[in-house]
Amino acid sequence: MYPTTLTQLARANPFSAPLFTLQKADEPESHTAVQKRTFAAAAVAEGDSCEFGSQKYFILCGFGGILSCGTTHTAVVPLDLVKCRMQVDPAKYKSIFNGFSVTIREDGMRGLAKGWAPTFIGYSMQGLCKFGFYEVFKIMYGDLLGEENAYLWRTSLYLAASASAEFFADIALAPMEACKVRIQTQPGYANTLRECAPKMYAEEGIWAFYKGVVPLWMRQIPYTMMKFACFERTVELLYKYVVPKPRSECSKPEQLVVTFVAGYIAGVFCAIVSHPADSVVSVLNKEKGSTASQVLKRLGPKGVWKGLVARIIMIGTLTALQWFIYDSVKVYFRLPRPPPPEMPESLKKKLGLTE
Repeated sequence: MYPTTLTQLARANPFSAPLFTLQKADEPESHTAVQKRTFAAAAVAEGDSCEFGSQKYFILCGFGGILSCGTTHTAVVPLDLVKCRMQVDPAKYKSIFNGFSVTIREDGMRGLAKGWAPTFIGYSMQGLCKFGFYEVFKIMYGDLLGEENAYLWRTSLYLAASASAEFFADIALAPMEACKVRIQTQPGYANTLRECAPKMYAEEGIWAFYKGVVPLWMRQIPYTMMKFACFERTVELLYKYVVPKPRSECSKPEQLVVTFVAGYIAGVFCAIVSHPADSVVSVLNKEKGSTASQVLKRLGPKGVWKGLVARIIMIGTLTALQWFIYDSVKVYFRLPRPPPPEMPESLKKKLGLTE
């Protein structure tokens, strides 16, 4: 016998995982055929330029990731610069507005753009891996779970896929992130990427570019897990409870508005979850010979939250724009955009929701 309908529905809340597996009942063999999951389509739908899960689909998703991450992170370099300086020198840069005024007074308006090159290159590479691999892992893990479990465990599926993607994305990001922080937080060290990278290599070797990868994982993996899982579930809830009509009846601009709103909500949570590790990364890349544990101990519980307001503003806007740009790329290239997941018909029958 299957668990009761009430128990089944109770465990399908956004942040829960199934506590047990559906037990298969005796059914005629005609009903055991492999079903298509709602996460994937087996053929090119009308109006789509390629098949969902095809090589072209993944390549264009990666391209969308390059545009969404590279352009947005570069656009907020001034705010990121002030945030990093507040983290590593709070006595001098006391607040967002004070940080901007001190930076402009000492370096001029051009000083606010310090670190734009490593930011653009690094986060473009990160975006390629983050969004591209997320789509790969989401489909791969979903196929391993099967249609019914992929629906029941969908939040865990989003978390696992995004964590796997970010692991590789941070390896691609680490060298440029190290250069960016060094340029932004050490006055006089280097003003451009061409000056900074050779100097870092000459002083510390290849380790200079990867010594921050572990705290980067600590910062970015929770951030990305929240970014993707919260976004996916927020979109689902918006269409279910807020948007007055099904997504299929919404125009493309209306769908992109929902994408932006869901992205901003996800971004606020992302900033809070990942900020302590972000503070450690900023200080670690400024100082030679320090370890993540030493920096964390020195900053203390209060110090790791310096610059949080600036980061919420930056990450909230950034995440919303990233999802907007990424979804716009899918619309422009006519990539398949499956609707929010729905309960499979087979599961509805098992729960007695349909005849």
